[in-house]
Amino acid sequence: MTAVTPRQRVGGGWIGLLTLANLGVWAAFFGPLNLLLGQQAAAFAPGQKEAVLALVTGLGAAVSVVANPLAGALSDRTRGRFGRRHPWTVGGALLGAAALLLLAAAPNVLVMAIGWCLVQAAVNAALAALTAEVPDHVPVRQRGVVGGWVGLAQMVGVLGGTALATALGGIQWGYLGCATLLVAGVLPFVVRSRDEVLLAKPPVQPGRTLARFWISPRRHPDFGWAWLTRFLLNLGNAFGTLYLLFFLTDGVRHADPGTGVLVLTSVYAVSMLATTVLAGRWSDRVGRRKVFVTWASVVMAAALAVLALWPVWPAVLAATVVLGLGFGVYTSVDFALLTEVLPTEQDRAKDLGVINIASALPQVLAPAVAAPVLAYLGGYPALYALAAGVTLLGGVLVSRIRGVA
Repeated sequence: MTAVTPRQRVGGGWIGLLTLANLGVWAAFFGPLNLLLGQQAAAFAPGQKEAVLALVTGLGAAVSVVANPLAGALSDRTRGRFGRRHPWTVGGALLGAAALLLLAAAPNVLVMAIGWCLVQAAVNAALAALTAEVPDHVPVRQRGVVGGWVGLAQMVGVLGGTALATALGGIQWGYLGCATLLVAGVLPFVVRSRDEVLLAKPPVQPGRTLARFWISPRRHPDFGWAWLTRFLLNLGNAFGTLYLLFFLTDGVRHADPGTGVLVLTSVYAVSMLATTVLAGRWSDRVGRRKVFVTWASVVMAAALAVLALWPVWPAVLAATVVLGLGFGVYTSVDFALLTEVLPTEQDRAKDLGVINIASALPQVLAPAVAAPVLAYLGGYPALYALAAGVTLLGGVLVSRIRGVA
């Protein structure tokens, strides 16, 4: 079967199953990132918790930079009666759950780092396959609303992972909860949705293997600008979220930082609920994407500026509301925009994997940049001011995309 642009609208049941699968994947990522890894870092090295967290998350993000596009490229060419996406989705989920259990039993920083790298490799393989399901099955005119549900799943997954990590009491139980949610979210989609079956091996790009992952910005400028926009907005988000637990501890002086992270994540999720699906549907109706991304970046930058200027709990709560509203608009519409600038239809998962590098690479770079900013250039106010500037720049550069309105 040759990949073609789908024309038939997908139903609510399919969207619901895809949403549930994405929820499980994002819980596996952000339950650890938002809370559990920070708690482990503080337990293993109380005096160097920031450095340990930066090392572990940076190594994991470096793995994801490779794993996502590689798994996507392999799924583009996977042949068999089970389809080309589902084997990667279910395999990645099961291996990711096993890696989360390894993290739960980690006795030191070394095993913690190995476990997180394995989580990133496995769960990114599942994410690459799930992301490609949208251009595989959803027509362009419906991708805004589906992108809204996928974005909503991301936020609910973040909330669910953080809530499990907080409510279950203890690092080990938190990891077990995230592993369970990952598998329980993915399996219904794999079992109850159809997958595209390749009857013939797709053509392979000529040239060296690594060169096939390079997409020339000169030949595909819209793809290049879309990649850069996502990179900048995710870099700003990484600056804002990576040290959230420590920001509440050392900057805001919150009495219970772990609970504070859960409260902020919940507020963020509710705010995002207000705009995600609505913005995606509105974008589909008017046939425009870029203006939504630009104004969303302005709103998010304003919220990050509040964190820089007023690091007190009421202001942090208010900024979180605004940030959630802006990110809800951005995540749904940007996803739809990205599916419209893919260079080839035969390499959807690989190309979306390259796009996903723009989400993962900031997790590598953010610790390297944030550490000297926190230590020597003004602390958390300077870090959040930098996050605001980077986010705003990403919103401005989206205007350089010409092939999408």
